[in-house]
Amino acid sequence: MGSGSDPMRIGVIGLGDIARKAYLPVLAARPGLELHLHTRTPATLDAVGDAYRVGHRHTTLDALLDQELDAAFVHASTEHHVAITRRLLEAGVPAYVDKPLARDAAGARELTELAEERGVPLMVGFNRRHAPGYLQCLDHPRDLILMQKNRIGLADDPREVVFDDFIHVVDTLRFLVPGRVEDVQVSARVRDGLLHHVVLRLTGDGFTAIGSMNRMSGSTEESLDVSGGDSRRQVLNLAEIIDHKGQPTVRRRGDWVPVARQRGIEQITLAFLAAVRDRRPLDARDALATHEMCERIVTEVLARAS
Repeated sequence: MGSGSDPMRIGVIGLGDIARKAYLPVLAARPGLELHLHTRTPATLDAVGDAYRVGHRHTTLDALLDQELDAAFVHASTEHHVAITRRLLEAGVPAYVDKPLARDAAGARELTELAEERGVPLMVGFNRRHAPGYLQCLDHPRDLILMQKNRIGLADDPREVVFDDFIHVVDTLRFLVPGRVEDVQVSARVRDGLLHHVVLRLTGDGFTAIGSMNRMSGSTEESLDVSGGDSRRQVLNLAEIIDHKGQPTVRRRGDWVPVARQRGIEQITLAFLAAVRDRRPLDARDALATHEMCERIVTEVLARAS
């Protein structure tokens, strides 16, 4: 474990858009880290390594694990998450994994239980829990929560939509509900095996939370609306906050606020690194509960479509 003047050795597995645009700018700018990059494509490895001035480059997972890593970020495609994360946990390497942990609840449960059995920290990249606009909603009355996350022309396989995209809506609603969820309802439109839209409704004592995704909406947008106590707060595309109590008050993201900070990626990355450095436990059980709810949604959607 890097401590004192010794840098933390951090693996970055998978060098696609999410790694290059969101995480590497945060990690490369952080002092006290020794980054180790891994992808099976040599040209990509060299291009990204050169761009971020990272000399430690590995084309195999075995070579990466030989570096005695202090932690690793998994940004590989979803179908490889279980196999890669299993290797990390078995090697005792704390793992941060992009959502989802797996494309089904069974795979997520396997990794969660393995992390607990080995006593290795495991975190899932639910960055919206750290996004300032959403995090600040915890201080607002939340009798009614409405969240939308829409796309253009992206009707797709129900499991892919729910686990790769709608999972953010599911987790954000679970994060924001002010009490225990007592009832779960799902509705959806599926045509020719493709999911066009899905709606989730969570209710409990005194609150209702509704999340929707339309993959054929004509626009790419995300909005959150929380209200209660005769006041209302809207968050648009994680960047603009509108408070309603009499006259609306608008707060916009500052021109110099990085997108990674606006979306909570910087904060969740630093929270994971701090927990690893300080040897604080990280529990993936709550993230598992989100995956289990996603599995329930997929099951209900497919049952109604058949």
